[in-house]
Amino acid sequence: MNTLMPTKTILASHLSIGFGKHTVVANIEFTTSPGALVVLIGTNGSGKSTLLKTLAGMLKPISGSVKILDGDPGKSPRRVAYLPQHPISSHTLPLRARDVVAMGRFANLGLFTRESLEDRKILQTSLERTGAIEFAEKPLRDLSSGQQQRTHLAQVLTRQAEILLLDEPTAGLDINGRKLVAEIIANERARGVTVVMATHELQDADNANTVMLLAQRVVSIGAPEVALRDEYLRECFGFTQPH
Repeated sequence: MNTLMPTKTILASHLSIGFGKHTVVANIEFTTSPGALVVLIGTNGSGKSTLLKTLAGMLKPISGSVKILDGDPGKSPRRVAYLPQHPISSHTLPLRARDVVAMGRFANLGLFTRESLEDRKILQTSLERTGAIEFAEKPLRDLSSGQQQRTHLAQVLTRQAEILLLDEPTAGLDINGRKLVAEIIANERARGVTVVMATHELQDADNANTVMLLAQRVVSIGAPEVALRDEYLRECFGFTQPH
């Protein structure tokens, strides 16, 4: 980890996000520290993915400001790793799962640097942590959706980033896969990584520092017991938590 990591890894102030001039969510305010978990919850189209893409530097803020590791979004590719909701991998190429995971080291290696023993160790460890080692030699196109999700998560882990931006990381996974993702997130946080995760699942927020409930606006934000109160869930989803 970078010993010079700022005390605030993400700082968003009066942030409005969207596409072009179309605002999806306005006036977002939050900060994160090393080791924090921020969980974004909402239905499809609520703004979760738009916020993650803004933090990753793929979309420009419409207004307000956001700083990532004291810089502008997208300016620290070696320190920020993003897992999109629908990762793009060409199924027309005979890429093995191992090859896809190895691509995660490209930001660190550059175009002309050969992988080192350390790079190979990181690759192997990432495959093992996600359970992707079991099908590492198989073509990506032959894998199930859950196996592909594990592969892409392993690719993100090879980045050894200080911030992880995860969009629906448990999509397509069974209960054991969901437990594995929770374990990985806990381990990453333990080494000081900030994690921002979008999800539909309320239980994913159990161990969060901050929960942001979105519905094309910030319905609530705060600790899980505050942000997920019944009145906010009714407002967002039309239901309350079972007791």
